[in-house]
Amino acid sequence: MKVATAEEAINHIKDGDTVATGGFTTTNLPFELFYALRNRFLKTGKPRDLTIVQPAGQSGGKEVGFDLLGIEHLIKKLIFTHSGKAPLTSELIMNNKVIAYCFPQGVISQLFRDIAAKRPYLITHTGLYTFVDPRVEGGKVNDITKKEEDMVKLIEIDGKEYLSYKTFPVDFALIRGTTSDEKGNISMEKEGVTLENLSIAQATKNCGGTVAVQVEKVTKSLPSRKVEIPGILVDYVVVASKPEYGWQTVRESYNPAISGETIIPPSKVEPRPLNERKVIGRRAAMEIKSGDIINLGIGMATEVANVAIEENVYEKFTLTVESGVIGGVPLSGLDFGVGINYEALIDQPYQFDFYQGGGLDLSFLGMAQVDEKGNVNVSKFGGRFAGCGGFIDITQNAKKVVFCGTLTAKGLQIEVGGGRLKILQDGSVKKFVKNVEHITFSGEYARKLGKEVLYITERAVFRLGKNGLVLEEIAPGVDLERDILNKMDFSPTVSSELKVIDEKIFKKPKIGIQPR
Repeated sequence: MKVATAEEAINHIKDGDTVATGGFTTTNLPFELFYALRNRFLKTGKPRDLTIVQPAGQSGGKEVGFDLLGIEHLIKKLIFTHSGKAPLTSELIMNNKVIAYCFPQGVISQLFRDIAAKRPYLITHTGLYTFVDPRVEGGKVNDITKKEEDMVKLIEIDGKEYLSYKTFPVDFALIRGTTSDEKGNISMEKEGVTLENLSIAQATKNCGGTVAVQVEKVTKSLPSRKVEIPGILVDYVVVASKPEYGWQTVRESYNPAISGETIIPPSKVEPRPLNERKVIGRRAAMEIKSGDIINLGIGMATEVANVAIEENVYEKFTLTVESGVIGGVPLSGLDFGVGINYEALIDQPYQFDFYQGGGLDLSFLGMAQVDEKGNVNVSKFGGRFAGCGGFIDITQNAKKVVFCGTLTAKGLQIEVGGGRLKILQDGSVKKFVKNVEHITFSGEYARKLGKEVLYITERAVFRLGKNGLVLEEIAPGVDLERDILNKMDFSPTVSSELKVIDEKIFKKPKIGIQPR
């Protein structure tokens, strides 16, 4: 192990290398190494034509985190899962400036373990019938990638279909910890997550590659049980030159509750405004059973947690985050991926082992588009590519899935109160379309699995039926034809037992939600 500057470490990356990067949204990102790589390329044009492998979305806006590296010719190929918060990177993908394979977050996270063990493939059911399936797109998300090799194949074992994801050598790793000792052993005591950093280091080392780790400080020695990445896997230790390069997220410099060092008393929660988000969150929260193990997606789905806190039923179920957080309160927005007051923190690949094996009782996620077959798109819409993140791993494997979102978008204005909902101005974009642009969730596969699936909007609740969507509930105050059916590009089956959503959801006081 050698203590080096970021520039010294980055100088060892060669043209055409495959580089694995660690981090989740804006947490645990090796900012010092990202800036050094960007600056070297802008000054010298080298290294160029890199293949970058990202297990998770690693940005929080333009030129934040990994998006610093969204530069033409620096990257030749991306093997990634999410670029929704990385606009420069997304533009490269949409404009066919990089070869781009998008795979489920859990798959990429787990793939490093197979690379480390020199296994040729990762075999899983995750991704079947979605855009990752070679019968659809094979994860190739732009035109230039269609000409490239297939990285995922459909196979059959004992009469069952699986997807086989190809492994590949890794030349260089850029990851982050908190402290290094003089032997290069790395601890992560101030980090909010541990992710797959150990797996990345093992994979890179066993491929004969180089591992560079950004840290806050170097000390003489570390207690052995605090070591997350053994020094035998580390080539370069880089001490961050600026404190903000080691912040827990881009908005949190250091909160010991995020790193699990303390438990903080729950803060007083001010009731959120009664709007479409709260209406959806309330109706969704009514699906929770006592003792459920739950995953919440980013965006509209986070309203479920807000409602649970407000209704004081938060401790009757367990929330998890795919990054490895179990229990407590997951944070949202640019802080998504970490939590406070959690009960346990595990490496991300193990969290996805649990998810993919059916460990989740319930998941709440957003929806950008829904079609008549029950397919959901959150990965490619509106002229941009966002990617799937952990969406596929979660929705395909949770026992029950609840999608949350408004019926229309862009300009929607509603009025809620007195037990009724009124549409003041409808959105100009229909979200319930004839065919989704991208299949991130397959209604067909969900039916084959016998999965319970709900689609909850502010004015209607749909269920996945045998032949498509079934409208089961409508909000009090809305007109079935004018406000629902005429705002969809297809005609759902209307249940013969169509119900009105409970009026209390549309009133201001607490509504007394109690997990069943």
